[in-house]
Order: sequence, then C-alpha cells, then structure tokens
Amino acid sequence: MPDTDLDQFRTDTRTWLEANCPPEMRKPVRSESDVCWGGRDQSKLTPAQKQWMDAMGARGWTVPDWPKAYGGGGLSPAETKILREEMRRITARNPLNSFGISMLGPALLKYGSEEQKLDYLPKIARGEIRWCQGYSEPNAGSDLAGLATSAEDAGDHYVVNGQKVWTSYADKADWIFCLVRTSKQSKQGGISFVLFDMASEGVSTRPILLISGNSPFCETFFDNVEVPKSQRVHDENKGWDVAKYLLGHEREMISGMGLGGAAGNPLIDGAIATIGLDDTGRLADPLLRAAIAEFEVRARAFAMTSERFIDELKAGKAHPAQPSMMKYYGTELNKRRYELMMAAGGSDALEWESQASSGGATARQWLRTKANSIEGGTSEIQLNIIAKRILELPS
Repeated sequence: MPDTDLDQFRTDTRTWLEANCPPEMRKPVRSESDVCWGGRDQSKLTPAQKQWMDAMGARGWTVPDWPKAYGGGGLSPAETKILREEMRRITARNPLNSFGISMLGPALLKYGSEEQKLDYLPKIARGEIRWCQGYSEPNAGSDLAGLATSAEDAGDHYVVNGQKVWTSYADKADWIFCLVRTSKQSKQGGISFVLFDMASEGVSTRPILLISGNSPFCETFFDNVEVPKSQRVHDENKGWDVAKYLLGHEREMISGMGLGGAAGNPLIDGAIATIGLDDTGRLADPLLRAAIAEFEVRARAFAMTSERFIDELKAGKAHPAQPSMMKYYGTELNKRRYELMMAAGGSDALEWESQASSGGATARQWLRTKANSIEGGTSEIQLNIIAKRILELPS
C-alpha cells in the first residue's frame, strides 16, 4: 500500500478510535476485573468493556490481521501496525483477551476445515466464546507427548476420559481445545486435537489454590464425555502437529507479558505516588530510580525486538525457536516489573486485603508472576531449545 494510503488509514483510524474508545478503556489495567475476556455470559462485563469489545469486533479489529471471511479486519501487516500504534497513543486497553485469539485461532487458520473456520473464528473474534487449553496432565507436563487422556472411537463421536491440570480459567471457560490419545501405537503419533463445550455432561473442574490466594489454574476432569468427530481439528492421530504449532503462539502470547499494559505505567506511577519526587522532578529514591531506568531500557529493547519478531513471523521469516526466546525473556521481564513495583510500594505493598490496595492486587500479581516461568513450557525447557536450535550448542 502506498504511503499516502497508509497516512489516510492512520488518520481515519485515529478519528475512529477517538470517537469509539470509552474513557474507561483508556485507563491502566489494575486488576483481573479490568481485563475483558468476553464469553457466553457477558453479564459479567462492564458496560464500557462490552461497548469497546463490540465496537472493535464489529470492525474485525479484535483480530485485525485475520481474513474478513472469518471475522477479522483483513488488514495488511502495515495497517495492523498502525492500528496498534494508534491504540497505544490513546492508551487504549486491549478490547478482548482470548486464548481463542492468541492460541486456537492461528491453529484453526492453519489446520481447521473450512466449516470449522466459518463456525468458530467469527465467534472468537466477537468474543462470544471463552476458551481454555487442555494440554498438561498430572504425569505429562514437560513431557506433554506422554499424555494419557483417552478418546475412544464410538462411531460418529469419541468418548473422552482423563484429567488435565493447570488448565487456566477452566472454571470460567465455555469451550476447551484439548489433546487426547486416540492411539497407543505411537507416542506423538497417537494424539488428536479436539474441541468441546465445557458444559458437556461429564466435564468438571476444581480450582488449584496458589500462593497468591487466587486460582487462575484448575484441575479438569473428563468422565465419559462425548465429543463429535466433526469437532476434531486436523486428521486423527495428527494432533501433535496442531499442538506444536499452537505452542509457538502460546509462547508468543506469554512473552507479551514483558511488554506490560498498553495503558499507563503502573510501575512509574506507583513509585511516584509512594516515594514522591525530589527538587529536580526525579524520583526521590536514587537506587530505585536507577533500577527502574534499567528496567525501562530493557523493556523498550524487548518491545522493539518483539515488534521485529512479529513482522518476521508474519513474513514467514522467523526462526522456529524464536517464540522460546521471546517467552523466556518476556516472563523474566514481567517478574522483574512486579519485583520493582513491590520495592516501590515498600512495606505497604505487602498489605493483602484492604480496599486501598484493591485486595492486595500488586502483591498477589507479584506472586502470580512466579508461574510465568512454568506455564507454556518451563524456562529450563525454553533455555534448552534456545541453546540447541538458536545457539546450536552441542547436546
């Protein structure tokens, strides 16, 4: 697209965003309740969240680079980049957080049938389905291919039995994308990738309480759950191909934690509110000021690297192991961010339950970040991949 057309697109986008992004959606995300996940039951959304999600969804801008036929915006990489820049300019929140967008959607675009794409993708783009991921099991975490959840052939459907663990938001999800064993002939070759409704008979969940006192993770149980074969993605026993492709996108999503929120800077804002400024207008604590400055430099470098990686990914030029590199560094950066937020808050940051601390939001999130090193593949696994496939070190 010529530069003049891109300039006009930027102008039009800026005008539309200014007119349609509610003021409440231009404030920093302070807690889980500020995040819009969409879903079948939208009564839990605030009016501003629903307005913003619906407005962006109607234009396909919750997934701007997906084809219009599947609910996307049909934007070029250059236009998508402009949209993101203009959203950052007004500190607009992401209109829709969704495992359907960040993980399942790309896998369906590559491996789904046309019928599946037309059925599921527009609903994902409009925020009508909230998804969870059924991968890890009690005895199959890092060795994911060792999973045992079975799917017995029953003609036109499978009968699924087994258990998943660390299923993020399973107790709030509408549907699950799930790895099941359809053959024992081969470890990786006997896995299939299926989709089914969490309201199906035989599905139950149980939250796993973390040190933060919150429960984003669950145990998920399947007891003779019937899953139509039409809801299997890709060929039977070929689910490992889908799983590996999806994991790359999951790690890309998790790496985005290192970028922080689009709206505001809670780290700097919180430090200023707690510690105050000196006579020169700088943060009064010089040691914390230096630590935050170092963090901001690293965060800016990571943001630029992330932008380059996304461009390479969309152009088909990204190294297959790059998601591991981005996931590892992004999670370390996010952990460092919350360590500094705790340092900036001093002893008050350790407060756990008052209204003033929003129920200990910062402390609980600081503890939650420890799981970043585990979810989506442990940091040790990512470092092994980086060493072997990027640095090409000997085993």
